[in-house]
Amino acid sequence: MTINKSRSPEFVREIYTAITYHNKSPDFYEEVKIKLPAKLTEKHHLLFTFYHISCQPKQGTSVETLLGYSWLPILLNDRLQTGHYSLPVALDKLPLHYSIHSPEKIPSQTPPIKWVEGHKGVFIVEVQAVSSVHTQDNHLEKFFTLCHSLENQVTFPIRVMDQKITEASLEHELKLSIICLNSSRLEPLVLFLHLVLDKLFQLAVQPMVIAGQTANFSQFAFESVVAIVNSLHNSKELSKDQHGRNCLLASYVYYVFRLPDPQREVVKPGSSAISTESRYYTFGRTSAVSVGSKLLQSRVISCSNPDITVTQAAADEEVKSIMSSKPVDHSSSRMSYYAEGANDMSGLCASTRPSNKKHFHEELALQMVVSTGMVRESVFKYAWFFFELLIKSMAQYVHNIEKQDNPRRSRFSNRFKDDITTIVSVITSEIAALVVKPPKESEQAEKINISLAFFLYDLLSLMDRGFVFNLIKHYCNQLSNKLNSLSTLISMRLEFLRILCSHEHYLNLNLFFMTSASAPASPSPSLSSQNSSSCSSFQDQKITGMFDLSAEYRQQHFLTGLLFTELAAALDADSEGISKVQRKAVNAILSLLSSHDLDPRCSKKEVKIKIAALYLPLVGIILDSLPQLHDFTSKTFFGKGRTGTPEEEDSSGAINQNVALAIAGSQFSIRNSVIPLMSLPYRQSATLGPDTTRNLLICFLWIMKNADQSLIQKWIADLPSMQLNRILDLLFICVSCFEYKGKQSSDKVSTQALQKSRDVKARLEEALLRGEGARGEMMKRCRIPAGNDRSAGVNENLRWRKEQTQWRQANERQDKTKAELDQEALISGNLATEANLIILDMQENIIQASFAAECRDNLLGGVLKVLVNSLGYDQSTTYLTHCFATLRALIAKFGDLLFEEEVEQCADLCQRVLHHCSSSIDITRTQACATLYLLMRYSFSSTSNFSRVKMQVTMSLASLVGKSPEFNEEFLRRSLRTILAYAEEDTDMQATPFPIQVEELLCNLNSILSDTVKMREFQEDPEMLMDLMYRIAKGYQTSPDLRLTWLQNMAEKHTKRKCYTEAAMCLVHAAALVAEYLSMLEDRSYLPVGSVSFQNISSNVLEESAVSDDVLSPDEDGICSGRYFSESGLVGLLEQAAELFSTGGLYETVNEVYKIVIPILEAHRDFRKLTLTHSKLQKAFDSIINKGQKRMFGTYFRVGFYGSKFGDLDEQEFIYKEPAITKLPEISHRLEGFYGQCFGEDAVEVIKDSAPVDKRKLDPNKAYIQITFVEPYFDEYEMKDRVTYFEKNFNISRFMYTTPFTMDGRPRGELYEQYKRNTILTTMHAFPYIKTRINVIQREEFILTPIEVAIEDMRKKTQELTAATNQEPPDAKMLQMVLQGSVGATVNQGPLEVAQVFLAEIPADPKLYRHHNKLRLCFKEFIMRCGEALEKNKHLITADQREYHQELKRNYIKLKENLRPMIERKIPELYKPVVKVHSIRESFRNHSFRKYDAQTSSQST
Repeated sequence: MTINKSRSPEFVREIYTAITYHNKSPDFYEEVKIKLPAKLTEKHHLLFTFYHISCQPKQGTSVETLLGYSWLPILLNDRLQTGHYSLPVALDKLPLHYSIHSPEKIPSQTPPIKWVEGHKGVFIVEVQAVSSVHTQDNHLEKFFTLCHSLENQVTFPIRVMDQKITEASLEHELKLSIICLNSSRLEPLVLFLHLVLDKLFQLAVQPMVIAGQTANFSQFAFESVVAIVNSLHNSKELSKDQHGRNCLLASYVYYVFRLPDPQREVVKPGSSAISTESRYYTFGRTSAVSVGSKLLQSRVISCSNPDITVTQAAADEEVKSIMSSKPVDHSSSRMSYYAEGANDMSGLCASTRPSNKKHFHEELALQMVVSTGMVRESVFKYAWFFFELLIKSMAQYVHNIEKQDNPRRSRFSNRFKDDITTIVSVITSEIAALVVKPPKESEQAEKINISLAFFLYDLLSLMDRGFVFNLIKHYCNQLSNKLNSLSTLISMRLEFLRILCSHEHYLNLNLFFMTSASAPASPSPSLSSQNSSSCSSFQDQKITGMFDLSAEYRQQHFLTGLLFTELAAALDADSEGISKVQRKAVNAILSLLSSHDLDPRCSKKEVKIKIAALYLPLVGIILDSLPQLHDFTSKTFFGKGRTGTPEEEDSSGAINQNVALAIAGSQFSIRNSVIPLMSLPYRQSATLGPDTTRNLLICFLWIMKNADQSLIQKWIADLPSMQLNRILDLLFICVSCFEYKGKQSSDKVSTQALQKSRDVKARLEEALLRGEGARGEMMKRCRIPAGNDRSAGVNENLRWRKEQTQWRQANERQDKTKAELDQEALISGNLATEANLIILDMQENIIQASFAAECRDNLLGGVLKVLVNSLGYDQSTTYLTHCFATLRALIAKFGDLLFEEEVEQCADLCQRVLHHCSSSIDITRTQACATLYLLMRYSFSSTSNFSRVKMQVTMSLASLVGKSPEFNEEFLRRSLRTILAYAEEDTDMQATPFPIQVEELLCNLNSILSDTVKMREFQEDPEMLMDLMYRIAKGYQTSPDLRLTWLQNMAEKHTKRKCYTEAAMCLVHAAALVAEYLSMLEDRSYLPVGSVSFQNISSNVLEESAVSDDVLSPDEDGICSGRYFSESGLVGLLEQAAELFSTGGLYETVNEVYKIVIPILEAHRDFRKLTLTHSKLQKAFDSIINKGQKRMFGTYFRVGFYGSKFGDLDEQEFIYKEPAITKLPEISHRLEGFYGQCFGEDAVEVIKDSAPVDKRKLDPNKAYIQITFVEPYFDEYEMKDRVTYFEKNFNISRFMYTTPFTMDGRPRGELYEQYKRNTILTTMHAFPYIKTRINVIQREEFILTPIEVAIEDMRKKTQELTAATNQEPPDAKMLQMVLQGSVGATVNQGPLEVAQVFLAEIPADPKLYRHHNKLRLCFKEFIMRCGEALEKNKHLITADQREYHQELKRNYIKLKENLRPMIERKIPELYKPVVKVHSIRESFRNHSFRKYDAQTSSQST
């Protein structure tokens, strides 16, 4: 039937081509699609009929005239006829049975047939076949035909295409066809893959008797299968899953494969009857269909395969019912034939010779063992396929012979077990050989390793588990002997064990249960699990031994012991690449515990207790690896006890502890720092990453939560103090690790922007992928699924499955909805609460167990440290309620120890509790108030004076105000009132001064809060904010702890504003304060003698010496008890200051700071720090040499405030220090903008000039700001000591600015009427200081007369000339520019005009004689410097500048001639014989300036 193109019925019996007009050799372009019948015979053919069409037919004649026929048989030698054919056309009617012959080879007929052009091929036709039944491949055709001849009774010789095969040559030809199977085309091979593999597997196990002799095709069939598997994997056209497995082969094993049907031997006598049907059928095999419903029901796969979604019992019953039922008999179905033979097991055994009986799994294992060369390599490379075949065939074998209830040891033969042992051994050797090779081979080794692991994983469900455990043991030992790289060895074994431990009966395999009655029934219990005695009771063994990875433990809990051994080895190692291995090991343990937690079989509490007992050695391993854990606490903890340096412990013994396995892990950064711990010696190895540490701590907390609490208490009671301190250190890190970060805002990243960036990325990748070459290849590699990444070895927590081919990049973060973010925040909060409650329970256990045994050494501080640390993070109200209750119990029970020995912890506790007193949640505030009051009460009761707690609370509030802008003042005030109410209502304390002292303390705290309110009003005004903080710190002059706290707060604020020099000065003042009190306590020669020793750093530091021992005694009342009031605290402050000075570019000051630090370090013999200190000094000195004059220090401005709107600032003048190169418009714009926001833009006005401000002329409703640029001012004697650029910009307190004016009020005038006012301002403190603005405390004004102005100008010009002439290296452009300004003819008010105005005549006023003479001498030096500059320029000019130089020289000669008479004229009165010379330091001011007081100055202007 042909497919019809018209709208008539779908299929038609005949079809016509288009008519070709007047063409003797017509071409027909029609394409005809023909549906072939299911069963073809030799009679089926295509018939072509040719007609002549008459355009003008005669009357009575037909339009069509028959010309002839041609035909094409569809089958030739049982094969479809396809390709190009040139057919002859017969003119006569065709004879009977013509179709069985081809038209070219039709035998002679009577009468003979007439042919067109004498039987030549005149009709050309092309035939193509699209068939899933007919192979259309010579190799496949021959193979199937020969297999068919073996399976059925046929007459020899048989025809295969053009070849005749006799019975004698059948074996040879079949072997040849098996070998040639791999040469067949890929498309037909893929189409008939299932049938080809089935036939090959049948040949591998089926004994064949050919011509009286048994033929063995096992080796050839196996090698052919290996070749086909290799070809399919190497084809780029066929799809692969994320693990590199060919999808066709995976689906074949999973859906199609069944044990080959063992048939009776078929004897081929030469006279056997002819089969009624000699054609083999490929279409009848259901495996040719994708997946039929019958096949889905009847599949038998590995019983431990997690892909099975139904229960195991149901699956077994379903498989048994299907396989025992009689299938429908289809004559064309090979499956029916095989199934019938398989069902009659007794008849089969009776008719088959025992010597030739083969089992597929045994034959497959044997062939894998004996394979050699390239076949062996391919078997290794694609081991997954052959392992899956083995497992499935073994499972079907066990099911078919009904051995499920047999002991595992008797299920399989000893020879088969030997083969399995050999396979595992050889595969392990291959893995060890490949893993050390280049990346491509090592990646292959990892895949083989994973395949082997899954193979043994399945064997645990089928074979004797003791046998499988031996295989695992040999694998581990063999790898250890062959691999030298520790990280590679552990990684390979970890990956192997991780897969094995994902077994569904993992817990039973490890004998986790205490009694056999309590153990969950194993569906396939091993002999060892049946006969083994249960774990001994907890009471019969030493408790501490349960937390050690002993040999007994490893023997009893085999897989877990191996896993723990690998983890301990990974944590103990320090080789390259070990961090990834450590991450894999920890993630493996986490994965196992997660699976236990989610397993409904383990939901009962008693079962979880037993599971936790199985993992108890993990606790010991974690404690031993404590120094390697990531430091989550560095930002929150400054404990004095955690300074011990971990050392390498003796590792000569066996590996002692823990677990290892890996599922995927995210990348992390490796820190080199080691957490300082108070529990002394540890080994020191590479620090774990934050994610790895977090996962390890989750495992620890899970065990602690689910373990028997009485067992934990007994364990703690037996531990030494050092081990208990380790546990407390671990709990401390746990608190910091599981901090609640808060809800992630969904608005942080715009969803649209994120999607847009992804779309752009996708389009870019697509554009690159279309290209060839390295760029395209790179992009393609980037898109390889994560499973192909050799560093991943991940994503195999489930069995490989064909449908798991979709992948997602691990780092591709999907945009999350608000609901998802809320859910994440909820989970994170629950985790933080759960973790902290477990930690709290552990501390309760430690307190109860250890304190009951009176083992209190240093434990109270450790417990308190953990509790205080937990209060420093965001916690739930549930946890805070329990935590405060525990704290109150500690205070009540161990108050004496707390207040006497844990002073520092008590201070931290005060700060944390006070912080929670400002909480917006009522219940939290109530708990915090009760705790704080109890702390005060017990402090008073124990010492009758709670001044130390008072000081600590006050310091805590000061610190809270300075560092926590988010705290709520109103809630804090409520809490203070609540505490006051507690004191007033406490009847037991009314007879004591306690209530009065509490009231005094609360009044002080309220005053601090009031200052805080002011500070908040000026949060946007950094200068005013620092002034307020400075004032508060000044108010604490008699409270050194608080002053130190505020100085540190100021340093932090300065650092945030990048005012590093001021921040450093704050720390220097703090250090001077510490030194002052240390000198009162100790008289050590190497310590600074109070603040006096800091004078070289800054003269301002002397203000810290205001407090002396008659005001406060440092050793009483808890004064100076903070951690900084120590030698190490002093060094720490100075080192921080030095770093900030270095950042701010004041390298000379770094040297002065270290001059104080170095004697202390030398006294302590801290050579490590001395080395570091001198390296920093070298770096500072190098910076001075390299940067020199290029450094830029601050720029200074005078800022005056005028107007009642400014309040306290009205009529105040300040010197502002601004960053280098700050221009006047910049600071003007900043201040105008800020105060414009405060008072309104129209109410603020900037005074542009620097003239004195007359407030009477100002608008009272406006705020005026006057800003003037000022420069540091030094007297002449000071300049001798201030040589360098740094010295001229450091420790400066005097500044000057100039204001030009004339007597008639104009700012500028002619030379003879131009006056200048020099204003010198003195500040209260020297810059740099702990503030960036300092009050002006003194003002001096000097007015220069016109001739004095001229003298000053000429001196400046002369200095410029001298500097340009002496500059090294010389700068010709600069020299010429200065020369042009000095001798150029076009200079207005130039030197000549100045001389003509002031030197033309001798002044009439004798008072001006000296000024006249000074100006004359200035001109004399000026002319001399001009000559030197010209001479220097002569040597610097190029040829093209000679004319320019000559012009300068002519101008110079002309100027010199004009000035000569005025320069040579002397005033006789000045050169009399007797002259008294006065040498006064301020001579310039006495003789060259006229000093006016403020009143005279205002009148003159």
